[in-house]
Amino acid sequence: MKMFTVCKSGIGWSVVFLCFTLSVNAQKALSLEDCRRLAIENNKKLKIADEEVKASEAQKAEAFTKYLPGIDAMGVYLRNQKEINLLSENAYLPVGSFGADGKFTPDLKVGTDGKPLVVNGQYVPDKVALLPKEAMTVDARNVGVVQVGLTQPVYMGGKIRAYNQIAGLSEQLAKSKRSGEVQNVILATDEAYWQIVSLVNRKKLADKYVETLQKFVKDVELMHTTGVATKADVLSVRVKLNEGEMVQTKVDNGLSLSRMLLNQICGLPTDTIVTLKEEMTDTEVEEVPEETLDQVYSRRPEVASLQLAADIYKKKEKLALSEYLPTVALTANYMSMTPSFFDGISTKFEGMWSVGVGIKAPVFHWGASRKSLRNAKAQTNAMNYRLEEAKEQIELQVHQAEFKMKEVAKKLAMAEKNLERAEENLKFADLGFREGTIPVLNVLEAQTAWLTANSELIDTRIEARLCKVYLEKAYGILDL
Repeated sequence: MKMFTVCKSGIGWSVVFLCFTLSVNAQKALSLEDCRRLAIENNKKLKIADEEVKASEAQKAEAFTKYLPGIDAMGVYLRNQKEINLLSENAYLPVGSFGADGKFTPDLKVGTDGKPLVVNGQYVPDKVALLPKEAMTVDARNVGVVQVGLTQPVYMGGKIRAYNQIAGLSEQLAKSKRSGEVQNVILATDEAYWQIVSLVNRKKLADKYVETLQKFVKDVELMHTTGVATKADVLSVRVKLNEGEMVQTKVDNGLSLSRMLLNQICGLPTDTIVTLKEEMTDTEVEEVPEETLDQVYSRRPEVASLQLAADIYKKKEKLALSEYLPTVALTANYMSMTPSFFDGISTKFEGMWSVGVGIKAPVFHWGASRKSLRNAKAQTNAMNYRLEEAKEQIELQVHQAEFKMKEVAKKLAMAEKNLERAEENLKFADLGFREGTIPVLNVLEAQTAWLTANSELIDTRIEARLCKVYLEKAYGILDL
């Protein structure tokens, strides 16, 4: 694998600085906090959560606009086939005069007998006025309408207020989910980090064990040539050496895979080799102060998310209830059209304004609103049950994490004691072997016991650090 000399673009100035530093000094060590910071900066799920937070903020801002008046404009153009003719043919209107009583008296033709002339039962006017067909024709083949309207909600049954409250809760929910995702990323980072630390120490132990066996093989072979040790002793030691080399190979492979995993979590190239700062496991593990369940509930993002979800469903009940209530809105419009009929018939754009109040009240919809309200209440109750269940599970997690923390403290003390005994046993075994009072097999057993005790101590120390992380996760205080 090659050393870390390049970095991905677009992963932040901290990574650029890290790339530069590692290219200058290949032995630059990363601390646990550095790995956490890189993981948070490059995690794709957190980037998605960030975008969801931005979307919820935009949704909240959009919800507030529902309180404000809306202005809409509309334009329509129609091309019609025919004109509109109010008369099918020319019209002839009788000419007359109005009397003192206001009645109209037409001028009529008079016959030879001095009486008004009647043809087909109708009086014949003496004079008529021509009303041509063209005068009553409207050119409606090109019609245009432009309208600008303003609508101001006055009362919407509480719908706008509930919608704004839901948008605000949704924003908090998105941030709570992001907080929970941050804790998950930190937990995954810590697990990968301490896995590498464990394997680094196991590698040192395996190397030391193989080195000891190699020296022991030479000693036994030399004793065999002098007739002190048997061929079986030589073979037994060589078998143990082969087993130690196999363990050494497994540790090397596991360490390589663990480094790749940590690199993937931190957003680094998978072939990067970075030294970790905490490669020693013999440091003390800090105690975590105990928390009450109320404090845990107030910090756990899962509880906050479920509580916010329950509040959102409660607001949805108000949305469903608003369907029972009337709505009131003010309107103001200006409309202009051609052809226009406001002052005769004109082909110019002419318009007028209008204001009004609109009221809409539901009367009968086959019980749809009532069913919608029942649905909202059922969802609220279901979310409350989920919240109660989550609290019960969190309480169990807290008790388990506290128990594990106490248990691992006891295991650590026992592992340290076992190592002391194994080292003392190995010391006496080596001394007895050199004096010829202890056979080879007993020395091999002492070496195996020493290896097992060291391995258990490494595992227990790493377990103690992970138990601390799990307890902080259970308490909801796992953060940078």
